[in-house]
Amino acid sequence: MCGAAVSLRAQAPATEGVDIAFFRSQRREARTRTNERIRVREIRVIDDEGEQLGIMTPQQAIVIAKEKGLDLVEISPTATPPVCRIMDYGRYHYQEQKRSREARKNQKSIELKEIKFRPKVDAHDYNFKKKHIERIVKDGDKVKATIFFRGREMAHPDFGRRILDRLMEDLDGIAVAEAHPSMQGNQMHIILSGVTGTKKRPGV
Repeated sequence: MCGAAVSLRAQAPATEGVDIAFFRSQRREARTRTNERIRVREIRVIDDEGEQLGIMTPQQAIVIAKEKGLDLVEISPTATPPVCRIMDYGRYHYQEQKRSREARKNQKSIELKEIKFRPKVDAHDYNFKKKHIERIVKDGDKVKATIFFRGREMAHPDFGRRILDRLMEDLDGIAVAEAHPSMQGNQMHIILSGVTGTKKRPGV
């Protein structure tokens, strides 16, 4: 039988990256200054076709933008002078929101699932759980492989270490341990995740 699955939000760089990008996008949109909200002495202006119009006052650039039925949008406020572009801000804002929604839609929450072993696990149970771990990490989730010790088994932690070492060996090229096996109370565990890049198991 498989161990109980514990659903946790892991700090995975990929899913975390989507959240951070989305909220940064939201903050950026809230700070974006357009038209009369651009209150600086002079700006560098790029027109809607990407042509440099040079340095002028925001009021002059707004006139040009309005003549084209467009907006003046500050795209680089920290430049000297700030850089603004003539564009359809409504359409730009819509596209940004659409991209943010798509990013959130495609976001996958990584789960940490626990698979439990006994120090004297038999071959059938071991192979069954090993295949389960393989499926989990291939799906993009993580596994906490845990060895539970009872009574006199506590005197032989090396039994548990051998199981975890064997597991890492059998899953080489499929999963990688994020750290060396650690002992906490009557449990020894490792965290396994799918292989990305050229990671190697600890100690190799």
